[in-house]
Amino acid sequence: MVAAVVLAAGEARRFGAPKLAAPLGGRPVVRRTVERALASRAGAVLVVTGAGHEEVEAALAGLPVRLVRNPRWAEGLGPSLAAGIAALPPDADAALILLGDQPTVAPEAIDALIAAHERGERPIVAPRYRGEHGNPVLFGRAVFPELVALQGDRGARAVVERDAARVTLVPLDQSAPPDVDTPADLERVARELP
Repeated sequence: MVAAVVLAAGEARRFGAPKLAAPLGGRPVVRRTVERALASRAGAVLVVTGAGHEEVEAALAGLPVRLVRNPRWAEGLGPSLAAGIAALPPDADAALILLGDQPTVAPEAIDALIAAHERGERPIVAPRYRGEHGNPVLFGRAVFPELVALQGDRGARAVVERDAARVTLVPLDQSAPPDVDTPADLERVARELP
């Protein structure tokens, strides 16, 4: 079983407000991201909260997700990844790490990564969007200790780049989902919504 872990604990300094709760086409940014994870083949969806957890958790009301609060959110991505991995269901053999501020991630892209994992080629599965690397990234259980050991504001990129021989790249004929880091990003994504 592959569980989706949505990282939604950041402070959103560049945005200047709780960006994950910001409205995008009538729904909060983080809710759109989580709904896309729920529309995929992921067997469970966990959401790691931290800064602004009240707003994020309210934005997800009614969705069948497990909320995981990271009290060390101010230390960066590392502790959020560790909190998400520690909270995985015991039957999860892989974790698909999504960023809460990527509300246009395609469920089909998530499913393509899960399908590649099921073929059992390598412990890490990453997308290649029209030639560029992006998110989400799937990590098999064998890689979990490396994710839990991450410190500070370093994401899992170092784990992916440590050994290319253990990474399956899945080519996707679509653009990488953009991050919503600033109000201008939010406006741009809003204009591109279907």
